[in-house]
Amino acid sequence: MNKDKRQNPNLVTLQDVRCNSAVVTYIRKANENLAAIGFTEHGRRHADLVATTARRILLDLGYSVREAELAAIAGYLHDIGNVVGRTHHYTTGALIAMDILREMSMDDEEISDVISAIGNHDEEFGQVVSNISAAVILADKADVHRSRVRNRDFTRFDIHDRVNYAVQDANLDIDSQQKIITLQLTIDTYISRVMEYFEIFLSRMILCRRAADYLSACFALVINEIQLL
Repeated sequence: MNKDKRQNPNLVTLQDVRCNSAVVTYIRKANENLAAIGFTEHGRRHADLVATTARRILLDLGYSVREAELAAIAGYLHDIGNVVGRTHHYTTGALIAMDILREMSMDDEEISDVISAIGNHDEEFGQVVSNISAAVILADKADVHRSRVRNRDFTRFDIHDRVNYAVQDANLDIDSQQKIITLQLTIDTYISRVMEYFEIFLSRMILCRRAADYLSACFALVINEIQLL
């Protein structure tokens, strides 16, 4: 139990959210829905990784433990709207999260922070509106890796499958002294060219740069040990 939880036992934590029966079911069904339409993995593995990375970003950059915990909660719930449908899942997810967190008696101020981060994580329509939203954006967009590809038939790979499958290693490094957030990727260029990464993920990298700027940090992208941003 963290210090904030000990001081105020009514505070909702990431662990509380993970154990919520509705959250467990909705994330599982959301992932099944995306599998049915050919999308990469968006289940508990992705939710856990985004949550823990979002928390780490804020803690490493010196933000409060509670703000980092709210970023973790938002990160865990950010894709829950896929239980309804992929289109506008960020808006749907924010509304679903609001209902769940209200039932868990979370403070309205904190609910507002969480759902605004969920509602703004999409690279096409999202905006960096808070420290929490910035952390969720960076954590979400950093999760590119071959383990997320569910289609194992190379002959049926689209560009998203190919680029994700080509990523052999992905790491988000935070230099708290220099205020630099670096996404380091190792890509098998026999499977996908580096240019293809930019072809489908350029908008994500632009949003990551804006998120880092909001946190008074710089965003860097390193692919195969070459800095490209």
